[in-house]
Amino acid sequence: MTVHALNELLLVCSLVLLVAVAAVRISSRSGLPSLLLYLGIGIALGQDGIFDVKFDNAELTQVIGYAALVVILAEGGLGAKWKEVKPVLPAAAVISTVGVAISVGITASAAHYLVGLDWRQALIIGAVVSSTDAAAVFSVLRRVPLPPRITGVLEAESGFNDAPVVIMVVALSAVGPVEHWYVLVAEIAMELAIGAAIGITVGWLGSLGLRHVALPASGLYPIAVMAIAVSAYAAGAMAHGSGFLAVYLAAMILGNSKLPHWPATRGFADGLGWLAQIGMFVLLGLLVSPHDLVDDFWPAIIVGLVLTMVARPLSVFLSLAPFRLPAREKVLMSWAGLRGAVPIVLATIPMVSGVEGSTRIFNIVFVLVIVYTLIQGPTLPWVANKLNIADDPAEADDLGIESAPLERLRGHLLSVAIPTKSKMHGVEVGELRLPAGAAVTLVVRENKSFVPSPATVLRRGDELLVVATDPVRDRAEERLRAVAEGGKLAGWLGTGGSPASGAPGTTGPYGGSAIPQAMKLAKKLGGASANGSGSGSGTKTRP
Repeated sequence: MTVHALNELLLVCSLVLLVAVAAVRISSRSGLPSLLLYLGIGIALGQDGIFDVKFDNAELTQVIGYAALVVILAEGGLGAKWKEVKPVLPAAAVISTVGVAISVGITASAAHYLVGLDWRQALIIGAVVSSTDAAAVFSVLRRVPLPPRITGVLEAESGFNDAPVVIMVVALSAVGPVEHWYVLVAEIAMELAIGAAIGITVGWLGSLGLRHVALPASGLYPIAVMAIAVSAYAAGAMAHGSGFLAVYLAAMILGNSKLPHWPATRGFADGLGWLAQIGMFVLLGLLVSPHDLVDDFWPAIIVGLVLTMVARPLSVFLSLAPFRLPAREKVLMSWAGLRGAVPIVLATIPMVSGVEGSTRIFNIVFVLVIVYTLIQGPTLPWVANKLNIADDPAEADDLGIESAPLERLRGHLLSVAIPTKSKMHGVEVGELRLPAGAAVTLVVRENKSFVPSPATVLRRGDELLVVATDPVRDRAEERLRAVAEGGKLAGWLGTGGSPASGAPGTTGPYGGSAIPQAMKLAKKLGGASANGSGSGSGTKTRP
């Protein structure tokens, strides 16, 4: 490739990214899933579009799609909150396995008897479209105010169900006779177990290392986190396990491990996730030939109708029958089974394997995803409102805490942002009852900073600088989160965070041994948090 050709390629890629970023804005304002706009960009660039770019490399599309899916799953796992996922983990596991099997059987029967596909093709389509798309679910659900229980099930399902579906599609697309169902089930169970074990191990070891080793630059933390998550996929795949499950679990553990410089890491992962979505969807749009979709339009509508109105609801209701969930929540989960790029990427597997009729399979899946995502995505908030399902407005927001390790000083700086609904609003600094060795050294309010006194009342929107020594760092953060959720009586009322460490008569945050260690760290840091500059009247009066 010449330098001139490289310059042209970079120009085209930059323009595509700029248009795609603008499409994100359009998507957020219109409620349309962004994947439709990205696919539209790819189709516009393709052979039936404006630029007439000819691209038919299904194998390259599959490889890039897999890579993008790894990044998307990693980003989704990093954003999954363990406190929301933990209570619904059994339900998510069942709907990702048993529910997928039910959906595959019903959808494949419709493709065979109503559309006339042979059983291998019908089963491949049933498996491909039974996987909910992580990118579509993450992008849509995080804009819809649903209860954490529903969001947790749907997000965990989208992260879990890729693994068994990929195994089924690969097995059905293999040359020769299809394995007996019990052999396939055993293979799926084994690969899921291996992937889960590797993902948990890599995530735990990675979080342990990042929490105890101070990297020379804060910008290295996001790179390290993504590298650890991707290595979990590679290790899982090389061990003949489910790499997709491994990367999601490893990322979930990393995302809930209170890592240093977490907001920067989260922003970096979010940007990579958007980039992966854009590249994957545009490439899939390039691969499709719109003039070939006409003949497969109605078969796709028929299969999609059975999937949406019969297979998905039955899979949800039957697989979640052992769990005591209200019927209206199951109805919403049935409608929220969003498809996206994952089914289209999986539809390239039979094309690469040379399965008879694979082009038709791809076309049916493509049309199905476009049409039903266009229907389900924008109408999901309306359905939630009709079912009277909405998030509890009184629930406290998650407390934002960013940690910066101070390796030479043997301590940590905790930057704490108090959200709007936090019960930390109205609590005095002394009532935080932080453990000995931790202290609030600076408060930033309305762009002004001051050193607080024990009587300073915290307000929503405040940002706190908390200095904590190594031994009490975790207990200090636990205490801060407990107060944010339960108020000043947290611990006494069973909210969590032991009050004994700061109770009257013991060593507390502004008495006993709390000050000497924590303030010694603050003095070494210099600035307002150590010498008191900028304190103003905030230390004398109760704000």
